[in-house]
Amino acid sequence: MSKDQQNICHSKTFEAVYQTYAKDLRRFIFFKTQDIDKAEDIVQDTFITLWDNCKKVNYEKVKSYLYTVASNTFLNIVKHEKVVHKYQQSISHQHTNESPEFIMLEKEFMDKLQQTIDSLPDKQKEVFLLNRIEKKKYREIAEQLGISVKAVEKRMHSALLVLREQIGNV
Repeated sequence: MSKDQQNICHSKTFEAVYQTYAKDLRRFIFFKTQDIDKAEDIVQDTFITLWDNCKKVNYEKVKSYLYTVASNTFLNIVKHEKVVHKYQQSISHQHTNESPEFIMLEKEFMDKLQQTIDSLPDKQKEVFLLNRIEKKKYREIAEQLGISVKAVEKRMHSALLVLREQIGNV
């Protein structure tokens, strides 16, 4: 095999590697995931990684490289899914101590709050969200928006008046 044919960065060589290993790699990952879409995504990601690192991968070791990358990608997905699952369980356990009425009232309050925030004039809403959600100080907001601190204070005051009028103390 010529030097050019062993260079994985050469498109024909890369295509040959894909044709040679993709089907078996997909089967290997499908066996682990039991999900054809997930297996296909992992195979695509694996070949993208190979292409990104084609200069570093020795042609003789390409099969090992592909299976290692695919396995590591699969393990990272499993680890991520465990974290997501654990988080979802912790969230559901937090709410199990609350009565259904409380959960419903909390949801209604959050919906009303969101509607009220959405109804604020854009300038007031922007200042409110920057302060209350992004935790920025009035001075930082003033610098970001190119206005005075007094203007920020006025917009925030107006926003809070509307919120208190619509839903009580915020």
